[in-house]
This record gives sequence, structure tokens and C-alpha cells, in this order.
Amino acid sequence: MDLLGSMKVFVQIVDRGSLSAAAAASGISPTMAGNHLRALEQRLGMKLLNRTTRRQQLTSFGQDYYARCQEILRLIADADSQAHDLQATPTGQLRVTAPVTFGTEALIPALAEYLAQYPDIHIDLVLSDRVTHLVEEGFDAAIRIGDLPDSGLIAQTLAPYRLLVCAAPSYLARRGTPTSPDDLSAHECLSFSHTAFEQWRMQNHESGARVPGSARLQLNNGQALRVAALHGLGIVLQPAALLQADIAAGRLIQLFPSYPLPTRQMSIVYLPDRYRSARLRSFVDFVVTRFGGM
Repeated sequence: MDLLGSMKVFVQIVDRGSLSAAAAASGISPTMAGNHLRALEQRLGMKLLNRTTRRQQLTSFGQDYYARCQEILRLIADADSQAHDLQATPTGQLRVTAPVTFGTEALIPALAEYLAQYPDIHIDLVLSDRVTHLVEEGFDAAIRIGDLPDSGLIAQTLAPYRLLVCAAPSYLARRGTPTSPDDLSAHECLSFSHTAFEQWRMQNHESGARVPGSARLQLNNGQALRVAALHGLGIVLQPAALLQADIAAGRLIQLFPSYPLPTRQMSIVYLPDRYRSARLRSFVDFVVTRFGGM
């Protein structure tokens, strides 16, 4: 007889308390249920149940074997469910968080393609530069920039987050164009609030440079820094995703192209048990494909 089928019948016999009840639950005759039990006992060479006309009782070995059968059947059911999820059409709502600049300039434009590909998915996207707690705040996934703490989350690495140094043509016409980072001590450098200038580090094949000086204008938003730079208020260091369109249109001029600028690690993170869902898996795969090789 089929071993797995006999295990299922044995568990039913124990759970329901009799051969007849187990047979009814399994859709077989009591005689066939008894055959499954005897087949198991013969295979194992051990008695599983002590039965009388009034009652049945697990043997000591039967108790251990019953627990093992329960675990085996649970694992098989989980595997079947996972296989079903893999084939299922992604559907339902995803709650995702991402940094403001990346979310606005890169992720949201890409979502048009994702939502067209998966019409039954709905996304609740929260843009925030603070580190959110996925469980406590109910997020399925988060895009993080910077080093990741050991949090128990699963992380998939994306392309590094690139930064650029730029200024408006009007500013450069008024103040002159710096030819190396050392020249920035004589310029207005627009700063992100609470950001120290030592983050403005550039390195070429010959020497490194650290931006000196202090900022007269500090702002707490990347888009606001971009606008300030466009109006000629100073030189800005911001993500490439925020500045590339302005550079291409000539509204901003990239400075120091021979100095590779800082990059920051970027990842998409999620809880280990959530990846089984088809909707989260579809989103993670899309983000990795779209932003894994920028």
C-alpha cells in the first residue's frame, strides 16, 4: 500500500478515535482503513495501536510515530502550498516603503511597468527617509540605502546609490567653475541639514579630496536642494537619480567628472516568511531586475 496514504489514515484513526470514523473521513471502508493500519505495522515491525472492541490506545512507539507522521504530513502540505503560490497569479495589496528621493525619482516611474504587468496588485507606497520597522508598521518590503544592521531580514543587494556634484550655469558664470574639489573652499556648498562636509569625499587615481568650508544654506530635503542649485544658490551633492535630467537638459553642470564620487549600498529587504507570497516575490524580482544593474 501507499506509505503516505497509510500515514494519513493512521493519523485519522488516532485523531477520530476509531477505524470507522477514520474510514468515513478518508472516504474508504472500515476494512480498508484496517488494512492501512496493518500495512504500516507490518512495514515497521512494531505495534502502533492496542485495540479492543471498546477502545484503542497508542503504544509507546505509536505515540512517537504519530507525532512524526503529523510533522511529515504538515511539511508535505506546506510544500504543496508553496508550489501553488509559485504558480499563482500575484494579487492583493503590497505595503512598501522607500527613501523619498529614490522613491520619487526612480521607483514611482518604474511602477507603471510593474502595475501594467500585474493588474491585480495594489501598492501602498510610503516614502520616508527614516528606517521603518517592517513588522510593527505593517510593511511587506523596504528599500534601504546605507549599511544594513543584522536585523533578521532577508536583503537583496541593488546597484549602488550614486551621488553627483553639480551647479547651475548661472552660479558658475558668477563665481567661476572649480576645477578640483580643493577649490570648493571658495564656493557656496549647499548642505543637507545635519550632514557633515566630510561626506563630500572624492577620489581619483592620483589623490583623494575632502570638501572644506561650511554652508550658508542648509535644507532638509533633497528636492529643495536641487531647486536651490537650479536657482544658482550654490553647488550641490545629491543622488544621480535626482540630478540626471537637469544635467541632460543643461540646467545643471556636473563638476569633477574625473573624481569618482561616493556611493552608498542600496538593498531591498523583507521578512523571511513573506517571500512565499506570489505578490511580494513578483515585486522583489521586479525591483532587483530593474535596479540591480544601474
